[in-house]
Amino acid sequence: MANTYKNLQESHPCFGGHKNNAGRIHLPVSPGCNIACRFCDRTINDVEERPGVTSKILKPEECEDILTKALEICPDIRVAGIAGPGDTLATDNAFKTFRIIKEKFPDLIKCMSTNGLLLSEKAQEVIDIGIDSLTVTVNAVDPVIEEKLNAYIIYHGKKIEGVRGAKILIENQLEGIRKVSQAGITVKVNTVLVPQINGDHIEEIARTVAEAGASIYNIIPLIPQHELKDYEAPRCIDIDRARTLASKYIDVFRHCQHCRADAVGVPGKSEFGDQIYQRRLNVKETFSHG
Repeated sequence: MANTYKNLQESHPCFGGHKNNAGRIHLPVSPGCNIACRFCDRTINDVEERPGVTSKILKPEECEDILTKALEICPDIRVAGIAGPGDTLATDNAFKTFRIIKEKFPDLIKCMSTNGLLLSEKAQEVIDIGIDSLTVTVNAVDPVIEEKLNAYIIYHGKKIEGVRGAKILIENQLEGIRKVSQAGITVKVNTVLVPQINGDHIEEIARTVAEAGASIYNIIPLIPQHELKDYEAPRCIDIDRARTLASKYIDVFRHCQHCRADAVGVPGKSEFGDQIYQRRLNVKETFSHG
């Protein structure tokens, strides 16, 4: 049975458990992505501290040794998460890894992040593998707005651009959230706040995902890069306004640390990624979408 939202607030750093020194490890086993966010720059390097960045891609079978080492160095780790650097449902790597975790490390909370494009059709696999918390990135619930944030999707081998692709993405996200939340899995929704694009849309996103079954909402400020490199990052007043509007419908998380896809430790207090993953690269190698 999945952990309840209340339990996760005590033991999962992305739900408030950071206050209790709850740690996490992100296992970067998911290489490719199936949507093309206009603000996303997924890279391999050791120097940037943000989502979508890792020093290497792991194979699922490497994760048992990595987890054993990580727990020896940081016993505070309570969560094993997979947050990329690509999408967790675009390949079977995440499911293979979670099966290993379920067998070898049954006490660890299993946490997965996804863009949700394939969530509706893979919801039963998410449920069966025993995921405790699922994060879905929903940047708009209006396809016209979503198209400004996401250029295209790769859906069952086809590239679908513009509003048509955005509509498929949003429908699959919301239906997937409904399915997994009804099964008792706690769902967190992330939204990247781009004031010029979805700044006036946050309230509608929050209301819609709450109605679909999400329990907590996390607003992430844009890091200007890739196609949106010339857009302004939200100011503190923009973030506060968005959180206030969203909080009318759903609990709002306020302590996101913009973690890397290979983060290890207690957010804001300790970081052991260098030791666990032996980061040595200093070059920036950019992923391609697809």
